[in-house]
Amino acid sequence: MFDEKSTDADLVVADTAPHPVQPLNADVFTSLSPADRMVELRRVIDGPIVFTHGFGIEGQLLFHWICERGIDIDVVTLDTGRLFPETYELWSATEARYGRRIRAIYPNHRSLEKLVARQGIDGIYDSKEARQACCDIRKVRPLDRALSGAKAWLTGLRADQTDVRHDARLLGHDAARGLMKFNPLFDWTRADVLAEVAVHNVPVNSLHAKGFASIGCAPCTRAIAPGEPERNGRWWWESGHKECGLHMPAPKKS
Repeated sequence: MFDEKSTDADLVVADTAPHPVQPLNADVFTSLSPADRMVELRRVIDGPIVFTHGFGIEGQLLFHWICERGIDIDVVTLDTGRLFPETYELWSATEARYGRRIRAIYPNHRSLEKLVARQGIDGIYDSKEARQACCDIRKVRPLDRALSGAKAWLTGLRADQTDVRHDARLLGHDAARGLMKFNPLFDWTRADVLAEVAVHNVPVNSLHAKGFASIGCAPCTRAIAPGEPERNGRWWWESGHKECGLHMPAPKKS
């Protein structure tokens, strides 16, 4: 039996005006386990909490706890249209395991058609600007819609994932969207996550066993060698800081 949480109202984009962010005591949350952190967040936040699930190991563990604890959190995923077949297989297997639909958010078809007409289907390799334009249309703008009306955004960020993310904290603030950003696994290592996933037999992407540590869109992700940083397989042809834009400051709406 599936928990059908989406309704026709989900097709309507809510008011995107920033909402006041409720101040919370980080010390109270830090002393709790990640699962209990989410329970406490739900207790103190009056309004929608959205978890954006990318089907990585962190997301799978968070989703396991959400379902196991029955936490009232809206779970969505950004389907870019260029995910690995293995990711879609995991998506289906995860819904079957937990009996809950994961709501998909898709890119705007008109914007996507214009992008592909302009730079080609694999224009991402031509320049960093072209790749970022693709990420913007396929991921960042759908994220804006996914978080519209939310009071808090739940993510699977860990501070040890990359140099860009080393400043991640349990409680953050997305100023452009006017909502709280909550990272319950911020102080966990990859080894911590893998151990907990094994304890609970949480389903994971089969690509992990083939050397894919961090998995995004198929054209933008490769396996890594032993000892490489876990996100080195993302946008491997680029140099410098490499993020899709989801966890970078969003520009304020004009």
